[in-house]
Formats: sequence, C-alpha cells, structure tokens
Amino acid sequence: MNVVSKFAALAAVSMLALNATSAVAADNITEFRIGILGGENASDRLRAYTCLEEKTAELLGVPVKLFAPADYNGVIEGLLGGNLDMAWLGASGYAKVYLTDPEAVEPVLVKVNNDGGYGYYSIGFSRVDSEINSLEDMKGKVFGFGDPNSTSGYLIPSIEIPKLGYSMKPGEYFSDVKFTGGHEQTIVAVANGDIDGGVTWADGQGEWEDGYNSGALRKASDAGLVDMTEIHEIWRSPVIPEGPVVLSKKLPEDVKLKMVGLMASLKSMDEECFYGVAAGEAKGFMPITHAAYESIVAAREAKSKN
Repeated sequence: MNVVSKFAALAAVSMLALNATSAVAADNITEFRIGILGGENASDRLRAYTCLEEKTAELLGVPVKLFAPADYNGVIEGLLGGNLDMAWLGASGYAKVYLTDPEAVEPVLVKVNNDGGYGYYSIGFSRVDSEINSLEDMKGKVFGFGDPNSTSGYLIPSIEIPKLGYSMKPGEYFSDVKFTGGHEQTIVAVANGDIDGGVTWADGQGEWEDGYNSGALRKASDAGLVDMTEIHEIWRSPVIPEGPVVLSKKLPEDVKLKMVGLMASLKSMDEECFYGVAAGEAKGFMPITHAAYESIVAAREAKSKN
C-alpha cells in the first residue's frame, strides 16, 4: 500500500475513533500516561505536549499525565514497567524495549516527512569558525554523542563512523568522546565551543538555516538556542527509519483505536499542536509495524554484544 493509500485508510479509522463517545471514560482505565523522550529541557517538552494532553483527556474522558524524564531510559523503563501508556520513541529506544520485553508495547504510527517518506538522519556538525569541515578535521578534537539510547545521537553514528576509519574509542582518533545528555545539550555544547563536534537528528529536508524542516536542530533554532549560520554539517548518516509512536499492549482496544485516531488526525485538527509534538514541519503520522524496525533491532542487539 502506498503512502497516499495508507493515509486514506487511516483517515477512515481516525474518523471512526474520533466520532466514538468520549464523555464516558474508556473501559478499564482511570488515567492515561504519556512519556516524552529527553533531548531538550523538560519545561519545553511539557509545553509542546500540553495541547496533546488536553485533547487526550477530552477524548478518553480520564485525567492525562505527562512525564518528561531527564533521559531516554526514563521513558523506556516507564513503558517496560507499565507506568506509561504511550510515547514517541526513537528507533533504538523501541529496539531496547522490544529486546527486553516484546510484549510491552505496540508500534502504531510513524511521523511522515513532507516528501512522504519516514526516514531521517544523524547529522554531524561543528562551528563554522572552528575550521572543522569534515570528520578528517576532527582528529584530536572532542566529539559529542547525545544519549546512549538515542538512534541518531549514538547507535547509528557509533556504528557508521568507525566504518569510515575513525575510531570512537576516546584517545584513538578523537581526543575524547563524551555523552552530553541529549540532542539539545549536544547542539548547545557545540555552539558554545564546549566540544568541537557532535551528532543530532534532522529530516535533512528544507533549509539548513532553519534547522531543516524538523528535528532537534529545528527545535533548537526555533527556541533561539543556536544560530544555524554559526554551525555547519560535517557528516551525514545513511537514512534511518523514524521512530514509532508506541502504545502499551495492555491498553483496551477502544483506547488504542482512539489514540491512533487522535495522533493521525492531529495535524488536520491543530497544526500548531502537531508542529510542537512532531518537532517541526511534517506531513503527519501514518501506520507502522514492527517490521520497519527489524534492522535497528538487529543493530542494537549486535551492539550490546560487542
């Protein structure tokens, strides 16, 4: 089924879900808990999701709680422990959940870019005035990863960059390799000159000066945390599958249906809300299954054995 057909099918499901009665609380739940991955400060994450919190509460008829842990693992453990009902994970984060407990969550939707695809990139970058224009110029410099459970902020660059001949072991090629704590922290650290280069995520579409159409660079640019003209791209990964919106498998089916409908309809319902939740401009959310992430699950499993 092509992207257009999938959107048409999903639109029909969405209308059924959103037309369902929401005045009465959904069966067997007394609250709904949404986890928000790290990558920017908690107050900004919570602010971006407030509109979704309100729409979810109205739809399900129960209180909704947002959780914004300091790191990715907080959301992962929340899902595994049954303390969260929904989250938008990165592909590597989903892989960790699946490898730990394949019955914990179900991938249901993925963010679709303006071109109709759902790929994105790990982007390596440095300050323009640093005279670092490629990974070759990073020899003896400090390199920054984001979070150990990030796909673009760790897993993929830690695999792909060594393939090019640049060891990620501190002191072998780079003078040091550090974890900054998240995408926003990496962007700010490079912009401030605290580290020489690092990686973050972006869809790679649109203009660099805007931080591309969506991703961590777009969020940081929108927030005024970085002047995109002062940093530039020095490396780009192969395309990575965008991470899934997941729902706990323990949720009642009517709750799952309603939440899939809400997320799929979010852009048409409230474009500003969608922009905040989706980290920038995109076409919307479309259905996805576990099959899309098998390569990432395999990469994560192999990495854990090294």
